[in-house]
Amino acid sequence: MIKIAAIDHLVLRTANLDAMLRFYTDVLGCKVERQTPPDVGLTQLRAGTSLIDIVEVDSELGKLGGKAPTATGNNMDHFCLQLKKISQQTLTDHLLRHGINEVEFSSRYGAQGRGPSVYIKDPDGNTVELKSQIDCDLQE
Repeated sequence: MIKIAAIDHLVLRTANLDAMLRFYTDVLGCKVERQTPPDVGLTQLRAGTSLIDIVEVDSELGKLGGKAPTATGNNMDHFCLQLKKISQQTLTDHLLRHGINEVEFSSRYGAQGRGPSVYIKDPDGNTVELKSQIDCDLQE
């Protein structure tokens, strides 16, 4: 039987690479790790021990996935990024500085147990859950 260790990467498709890169690098602090030639259309961002791949929809790779994501046709429901320990106020202040004005925390269950998290949207309308690392015993 296999055992999952962590999320390796996820792939998001976009028609607006510049806006997506600003969001994931400026707002979330990811670093560009690797870019393929523009005709291939893949940019890989480091997100902790994982990668977020962004594929341009009009590129060689992007055309394999169909139409561009829209408000009613995104590629996924959401994904969660586990943040190093950060207070809700510090995270809220950071998001507000970046023009993300709807910041509402709720208690949700995740890989480290129950704790506060917030949902935000990237420029393509994908929902990103931000959840700070917590001290827990993995019980609800």
